[in-house]
Amino acid sequence: MRSANLLNEFAFKYVFGEDCKEANDALKSLLTVFLERKVNHVVVKNSEIVKDFSKMKSPRLDLLVEFDDQTTVDLEMQLRQTKDNLPIRFSYYLARLHGSQELEGKYYGELKETIVLVFFNVNLIDNHRMCNTFTLRNEEGLSFVEESQDRMKLRTIEMAKLDINKPLEDMNEQEKMIYYFLNCHKGMEDSKIKVMIASDGVIQMLEKRVETISDDGWKKIIEDFQKLHENEERMELQLEIEEANKQVEDANKQVEQKNQEIKQMIQLMLTNGMSLEFISKSLSKSEDEIRDLLR
Repeated sequence: MRSANLLNEFAFKYVFGEDCKEANDALKSLLTVFLERKVNHVVVKNSEIVKDFSKMKSPRLDLLVEFDDQTTVDLEMQLRQTKDNLPIRFSYYLARLHGSQELEGKYYGELKETIVLVFFNVNLIDNHRMCNTFTLRNEEGLSFVEESQDRMKLRTIEMAKLDINKPLEDMNEQEKMIYYFLNCHKGMEDSKIKVMIASDGVIQMLEKRVETISDDGWKKIIEDFQKLHENEERMELQLEIEEANKQVEDANKQVEQKNQEIKQMIQLMLTNGMSLEFISKSLSKSEDEIRDLLR
């Protein structure tokens, strides 16, 4: 079994994002299959891979691509099951992408279409569809704008929903490509992969891209992948510690505020001539506790 793994974000970006014709052809095939629209020309706006991600919360291992009509797609392979809420994260990606357009001196109608296309290997959406598209709609499913004018789309690919036991001849193009993503590390040892490499032009193209990565290259990719996620886990732990400390601090403030309120009430009761003994019984506190509050 080989080291190849397209679920690795570094490998995914290399295979589809490298500045070469072969990677661009593979990218066009991927976008054509999962956006269900013919893609003839696409430009990768961020083909470089981040070198230093030690202090970054979310290193940019996504692919930012642009079509001829200036439609922009943010393409990401999200493998690790982060504790940071995925649906909120993807919504943020879409809002950030759409809001990044330069609009000075232009009409809002000139805004270009933006799409976030994200692959992940868990079930998030409560249906049986592997591919789902989300747009702005109301509770009854009525679109906020006409479909032709809808400029924001979130396209999710839940790879965990693939029926890996489904016969190859019954799989559609999306299912075949996801099967390859999930099992390409098996190579020719997998009977379905073997058939697809022999007969499917798109899978042949992907296989050639995977094969361009040397053993040393895969070793480096795996090391970077491990460092990346160790860093994410470290930062998540730090956030959890900070949140726990904040909760303790807030709780202490609430206790202090409550004690101040009780102190003011005791002072008022003493001013009105009530005895310490009476106040102690009224508040279910010992006289020593009341004296400590008054200090």
